[in-house]
Amino acid sequence: MRALITTIAGTLAPVSAFAAASGITEDSGIFVWIFLGFFAVIVVGQILPAIMLMTGLVKGLTAKTEVKADVKN
Repeated sequence: MRALITTIAGTLAPVSAFAAASGITEDSGIFVWIFLGFFAVIVVGQILPAIMLMTGLVKGLTAKTEVKADVKN
């Protein structure tokens, strides 16, 4: 059992070391920034009506209502 654990640890240790050694850096191109900007416009376009709806809901719940009494003569 000990030999099996040693074999697995000996096999996996160098793999993780080689996977972490990456010297390549990639810069985001213009199309990535256009996509992210378009995504941000969609998110803001959905958040603004939601905020307006929530403020209307809070105003409706906290507003005082008038009690109408039907009086028959």
